[in-house]
Amino acid sequence: MPDKNNSASYPVGLKIDYPDRDLNRLTSVFRVILIVPIVFVLVLVSGPGWDSGHAWRFPFTAGGILFLPTVLMLLFRWKYPRWWFDWNLNLTGFSLRVGAYFFLLTDGYPSTDEEQTVHLTVPYPDVTKELKVGLPLVKWFLAIPHYFVLVFLIIGVYGAVIISWFAILFTGRYPRGLFDFVVGVMRWAVRVSAYAFILVTDVYPPFSLD
Repeated sequence: MPDKNNSASYPVGLKIDYPDRDLNRLTSVFRVILIVPIVFVLVLVSGPGWDSGHAWRFPFTAGGILFLPTVLMLLFRWKYPRWWFDWNLNLTGFSLRVGAYFFLLTDGYPSTDEEQTVHLTVPYPDVTKELKVGLPLVKWFLAIPHYFVLVFLIIGVYGAVIISWFAILFTGRYPRGLFDFVVGVMRWAVRVSAYAFILVTDVYPPFSLD
């Protein structure tokens, strides 16, 4: 059975700085056009996974995550190569920055390497002490309840972004409640990804936006 845990103490975290100022109306209006170049870069870095059914995970993770190689390494060598972890962490952070820009959470154009306003916390696992042998084979299955919930939450995110787009257009501000909701869904999704695909923790993700 999945471990019960408190979302406040979950090892994987995501925080996005709230823009407590007027956002740029012009770039918000044309965001779907302005984002194209950086999305193209992300697709090139992420690999073919984006074209084979992984697009639903945008902007929470990318197709280039090293999943199967990590599963094999954990099973047969009980080891998580540090540079594989760094790749997964940096690719996830990059995709989250692109997502934050697309969802109007920031005016800053996504950086390929700088943290900017998107703060992702993913600890490097002590494999022998923190990860159970064999569990990587079934984590994707154990996370199925989260997939169902996230489908509806992501639909809600797009509705919240549309409402926020109009709010920014007329007031210059992102409604705080909608901002927290969108960030909360992103946080939920990245925790599921960290558990089931990046494989950095065996702690079952909480059903929580916190």
